[in-house]
Amino acid sequence: MDNNPHILSTERIGKLLLQYSIPAIIAMTITSLYNIIDSVFIGHGVGAMAIAGLAVTFPLMNLVVAFCTLVAAGGSTISSIRLGQKDMEGATKIVEHTLMLCIINAVVFGGISFIFLDQILIFFGASAHTLPYARDFMQVILLGTPITYVMIGLNNVMRATGNPKKAMLTSMVTVLCNIILAPLFIFHFNWGIRGAATATVISQFIGMVWVLKHFLDKSTIVRFGSGFWKMKRRFIGSIFSIGMSPFLMNVCACAIVIIINNSLQKYGGDMAVGAYGIINRLLTLSVMIVMGVTMGMQPIIGYNYGAQKYDRVKQTLKLSIVAGAGITTAGFLLCELFPKAVSIAFTTDKDLIDMASRGIRICIAMFPVVGIQIVIGNFFQSIGKAKISVFLSLTRQLLYLLPGLIIFPHHFGLDGIWMSMPVSDLLAVITAVVILWFYIRKIINTTHVVERELQP
Repeated sequence: MDNNPHILSTERIGKLLLQYSIPAIIAMTITSLYNIIDSVFIGHGVGAMAIAGLAVTFPLMNLVVAFCTLVAAGGSTISSIRLGQKDMEGATKIVEHTLMLCIINAVVFGGISFIFLDQILIFFGASAHTLPYARDFMQVILLGTPITYVMIGLNNVMRATGNPKKAMLTSMVTVLCNIILAPLFIFHFNWGIRGAATATVISQFIGMVWVLKHFLDKSTIVRFGSGFWKMKRRFIGSIFSIGMSPFLMNVCACAIVIIINNSLQKYGGDMAVGAYGIINRLLTLSVMIVMGVTMGMQPIIGYNYGAQKYDRVKQTLKLSIVAGAGITTAGFLLCELFPKAVSIAFTTDKDLIDMASRGIRICIAMFPVVGIQIVIGNFFQSIGKAKISVFLSLTRQLLYLLPGLIIFPHHFGLDGIWMSMPVSDLLAVITAVVILWFYIRKIINTTHVVERELQP
């Protein structure tokens, strides 16, 4: 499959989805497992307050991801569509612009965040006890944003331009290095939470070297040209318009987590914030696996949509929805049946374990349908329908979750914060399914009109 993107229009859809999704799923699973293992190292090596401090950084980490995906998602989507249109020059330009925009975004966002770090973290819910841990972690992460952005941005484009195995290997190499370095820095060198962040940046540097080598290789179909630093407004606009959906989704997630952290401080203190850190890590594992499916889905749908092969687009979407729902259902069963077992892995603090266990059971009540909503949202991103994708990204966070976080805690206290999440999940998936149904009907009607016009 690698280095042969044109097979996307001819190979059997089920086989394609497996071949493109499995490498991405493996990569995303390993990445998520690293985040869990990293939290376990921090929880056992530094303490319960360090887990809470790490949870405080989630909003800022969401912003880090947001400015990265603004470029990475747009670059990967458009490059695969250009390949479907047999526009090799256009695909090359997109790759070059992705590199430059990743560097610019990292320097600007990382620099501003580093200067005002303490103020940002306090606004995000840090207390006097958790601020030192959050600061130590984010200082290192922000210094490494240029490395992180280039690695993630180009790795997404690598996958979208017909190299899923190489993209998987990039993630595997970085994560394995991370798993080796993190305990060494935390336990042996006693660097604490700063050691975990340092291990992350060093590992991502290795991944960045790997992807840069790929796009400099003359045997690569889509690679850097001689004038890769020259940028044009129309390419920047195209990348940002597609990347706006995941960007806004992560910005909204940042805003929501800020509200959650401050509400948790009000109704449960630092321990409640730490419990959310555990819950977030566990749920993210399933979500990231579904994202692996959508990463495999994206180049198939983008290519065939560009080639106007709509039956293959719909078939890919159906299989992806089934896979996404199956993954989140498995995550639901694991956490619902064994909430204390998964919480104990992160900490030995009894109060934190009890609080996290109760929160998990409430939060995941509607988790099986989350996979459907994620796939549908990424489907519209994959076909370049930025406005619809943006709307679906905003519905769960702003239209449903935000009001729940304002209303439910007044009546149910800490449980109300947990309850707002499954309610918003259910409403968001209903919205996504309705919009998808209307869009599919529109495609079917348009196809029938074209067929009638082509008849003699």
